[in-house]
Amino acid sequence: MEFDRAPVARGAGRASVKGLIEEERALFRRAAAARGLRYKQRFSFEELWNGLSVRVAPEGSAALPDMPGVKAVYPVVPVELDAVRAAPAVDPDLAVAGEMSGADIVRRDLGVTGEDVRVGIIDSGVDYQHPDLGGCFGPGCRVAFGYDFVGDDFVAGDASKPPAPDGDPDDCLGHGTHVAGIIGANGVVQGVAPDVTFGAYRVFGCHGGSRADLILKAMERAASDGMQVINISIGTPFQWPDYPTATAASALVARGVVVVASIGNSGEKGLWAAGAPGVGDAVIGTASVDSSRATTLSFTVAPSNATIGYVRAPGSPPAPLSGSAALVRTGTTTSDRDACVELPARSLSGQIALIRRGGCSFYVKAARAQAAGAAGVVLYNDRSGPMNPSVEGDDRITIPVVGILQADGELLNARLDAGPVTQKWTNRAVAERNGTAGLVSRFSSHGLSAALSFKPDLAAPGGTIYSTVPIEQGSYDTLSGTSMAAPHVAGAVALLLAARPGLSAASVRDILQNTAVPAPWSGDLGAGVRESTHRQGAGVIRVDRAIRATTLITPGKLALGESEAGPAVRALKLENSSAHDVTYDLSHVPAACATGGDHWAPTSAMAGVASVDFSPASVTVPAAGSATVSVTVTASDALAEGSLFGGYLVFTPRGGAADGLLRVPYAGFKGDYQSLPVLKLSGQGAPWLGKLSGTRLTPEPRGAAYTLDADDLPYVVVHLDHGAERLTLDIVDAATAKPWGRALMLSHVGQSSSAMAVTRYGWKGTTKLDERPTVVPNGEYLIKLSVLRALGDPGNEAHWETWTSPVVTLKRP
Repeated sequence: MEFDRAPVARGAGRASVKGLIEEERALFRRAAAARGLRYKQRFSFEELWNGLSVRVAPEGSAALPDMPGVKAVYPVVPVELDAVRAAPAVDPDLAVAGEMSGADIVRRDLGVTGEDVRVGIIDSGVDYQHPDLGGCFGPGCRVAFGYDFVGDDFVAGDASKPPAPDGDPDDCLGHGTHVAGIIGANGVVQGVAPDVTFGAYRVFGCHGGSRADLILKAMERAASDGMQVINISIGTPFQWPDYPTATAASALVARGVVVVASIGNSGEKGLWAAGAPGVGDAVIGTASVDSSRATTLSFTVAPSNATIGYVRAPGSPPAPLSGSAALVRTGTTTSDRDACVELPARSLSGQIALIRRGGCSFYVKAARAQAAGAAGVVLYNDRSGPMNPSVEGDDRITIPVVGILQADGELLNARLDAGPVTQKWTNRAVAERNGTAGLVSRFSSHGLSAALSFKPDLAAPGGTIYSTVPIEQGSYDTLSGTSMAAPHVAGAVALLLAARPGLSAASVRDILQNTAVPAPWSGDLGAGVRESTHRQGAGVIRVDRAIRATTLITPGKLALGESEAGPAVRALKLENSSAHDVTYDLSHVPAACATGGDHWAPTSAMAGVASVDFSPASVTVPAAGSATVSVTVTASDALAEGSLFGGYLVFTPRGGAADGLLRVPYAGFKGDYQSLPVLKLSGQGAPWLGKLSGTRLTPEPRGAAYTLDADDLPYVVVHLDHGAERLTLDIVDAATAKPWGRALMLSHVGQSSSAMAVTRYGWKGTTKLDERPTVVPNGEYLIKLSVLRALGDPGNEAHWETWTSPVVTLKRP
């Protein structure tokens, strides 16, 4: 719309002209409100042209010419270069996969966009100058609230770079801006809820990690700013639900704030990997499914000018949008440790290295190539599907590192077999149908939690998501992770709250679980089987169904615990808010099970399906009333001990539409949970007694003497093969077994991060004896390590595991 008054550039007196223009806009806004005209402002123009760019329904556009102050109305038409297309058109909704969650239906058919809902983002900040995110910070802006808790230079664990908080939550890392775009960008990319108001709470510097206490402070600030939804795409894997960030997040839900958190990217580390705060009892812990379409930036290769899409590796600078270099390889398509060892000096000078995944971390591969002089790195997958090749590390990677699909890597290898290849960076985005669309992403963490609570809760698109990044990083990029799935859910929650403002925070998760659609089992796509509930929770969110649902089933999920005590009996309550009675027929759909065996590399199957009995088998819920049903779930005798099992209780309305079907997922553990060993011999043969020699910790199987000066301490090196309810170190006299007190006591300790990972606990020669601090004198002692198995009874000796060290000689000078 063009307004009557001349723009600033043509007026006399800048300040007076701007004032008159603002009066003109205010008159328009009042008239629009009085006439019930709904519109969304995209841009405001004052300097060279006086008007607004707005998004409005067709019936609204017809009324615009008659509004006061409006001079003319024009359609916003697409503009293309005559001969060169700088970037192909990208459907802004499909970029963040809104069609997979029903968000597109909510916006298009229901007219709900999240307006007036406040969504807090606890992350690396938000580039509020990005035009898709509003272009400004403060009252009246899209990013209206926020705080920087750390400053640019902060690095977690580095005392020389402490937090330096200020009031500006700008983003120099990029992650938070990508998250914000998924939630609510409105421009080239359209987020799930494009009219939400943001709060940006920055807990990461430009490099390095963050700390749990900073996240807690950010939670407090977000709550005080009145955030209705808080997204936390941050996590610590293998945690218990009572970890501080998890309990604090659950407390926010009790105060009426919906908290959504990523469940973690440790999918290849096996079961029990769900992270905090996503494991919080009241938190919506979010798993990831691969997007229906992968939209990525691209490069071309010559000869043949083939175009290949890529994802940027977090921890590396963005790839340039122009320029070229020779592409060379460091291995072959069969290399299993490509670039894992030092490469010859200057062997890659000025060239781009093509490197196959496998054998060592992405960071090691990138660092080797960088040391050899490479100008960039292209990592290609060694398996089907997308990957998320982070190169975060202690020493920064300063060259661009990107990841491509396995097929594209093999194509480039074939081109190199035929002769020299030149790679050219471009500013073009490409979009391709994703072959793994709708399947749980490989990286998405397995549940359950160590407390056998049901995690994750829900799933959303998180694999290959195109969204906003800071302008200085190229404005748009594709990332993958449960970090991308969580904001999709947060945006969907904003839509739900905008459509149903009376819905309680506690009910939000239940109704989203009731209406979710389970993803298929990747083990056999033709079998019609659902993926495990401990991988996807209730399934992929469908916010359109959640908004329209008139029946709520609580609880929205069932954690059955261990089957040792026999069948699990649970009660479900159905509440009908509609004006008519509804009758539901009850049925059971099993999901794939995680079979017993190595939980670090779990396998899934359909053997040993649980049996489910309903009482009654159908239920009528009266209008504006409620009803209850009893459910009995019995683990199958055919299922191996130590397996996880699950499925879906299905409530089908008689005579209703298919999208009125509701579900309640369940999950349980087959057998005696306390049969899972914690101190299983693993992790370099742990537990063992260690001693520092320089920077290296060496085993001391025959015992050792320690001066207790500096780091000359006895270290107990521990590998936890499962979460421990309790971990203690007790000291006894080596000769007489006289107790000298407790040196350490920890509760709810998460399992080790991998099958070989270990943790060291040092003893400084003091204990707590008879509730008093005690300095243990020089002499010979034994350190007794004890762990209580998860959910174990402290009074049951069979639930404990112990290990006793070799003789530790305290020999203070």
